Amino acid sequence: MKRVAVVVALLLAAAPMAGAVEGVGQPHGGRLQFVGALIEESSAARRVQASGNAAAMAKREQARELHRKAVAAHDAGDHAGAEAQLTQASKLMFEAVRIAEQDGSALTKKERDFDSRLASVEALSGAFERICDEKKCAAAMRGEVRRSVDERVAKAKDLRRAGGIDAARSTLDEAYVAIKVAIEHQRGGDTLVRSLKFASKEEEYRYELDRNDTHKMLMRLLMEGRTEASAADDYRRFLDQAAVLRSRAEKEAAEKRFEAAIEALEGSTREYQRALRGAGIYIPG
Repeated sequence: MKRVAVVVALLLAAAPMAGAVEGVGQPHGGRLQFVGALIEESSAARRVQASGNAAAMAKREQARELHRKAVAAHDAGDHAGAEAQLTQASKLMFEAVRIAEQDGSALTKKERDFDSRLASVEALSGAFERICDEKKCAAAMRGEVRRSVDERVAKAKDLRRAGGIDAARSTLDEAYVAIKVAIEHQRGGDTLVRSLKFASKEEEYRYELDRNDTHKMLMRLLMEGRTEASAADDYRRFLDQAAVLRSRAEKEAAEKRFEAAIEALEGSTREYQRALRGAGIYIPG
């Protein structure tokens, strides 16, 4: 089904654009733009680039050259010549995709995974905005979070367009962590208020345990794809201290000393927050 959709899109590009009336002197600016986007920005273009297939990328480069010639012909008033060049450029892109798909199934899955994570980031960004509306977040904090996330998303998209799908996914994961941390921080700000409603210190301990687990998960996610040496250099002292405090909290809880356990857990979570800040994730406070 996906391949059919790509073929249909390419065939549409090869056909005259709706509304482009054929005739002497008729400009084809819209079609120039459409075919240019097909070659440079479409899912077909990303699939060719991500495939790493030299033959497919050579076909795409030929399509680029024909598009450049079509632009020159259009500017010179040779609209029939421009149309011919655009039709051939579209056909070359069709050939490029066909070649790329012969051995690009794993890379296509990476693209699907990227799209899925991007959708998650966008959904979480919307959730963050709704939470901030509800809680009247400080404008400076809200803007910094969005800047941090938006910059990473833009970089991830640029890397993907350039064919670096693995680096793109790693950068997108950073955006995912950044917005997850921001949301958790806003919800975590309810701790003091919510503590008045806890039925017991044990219940409050369970709440703090969940917060600690969330930060640990986010840190693990951020470290995926990074070398162990890099992780050790950048975060190890924070992560080691977080683990020590977590262990202390569990021992205190086992002895039913939940107040001391909560204090240790909060300390552990702060160490994870320091590690996340060190990784460039914005956390207020």
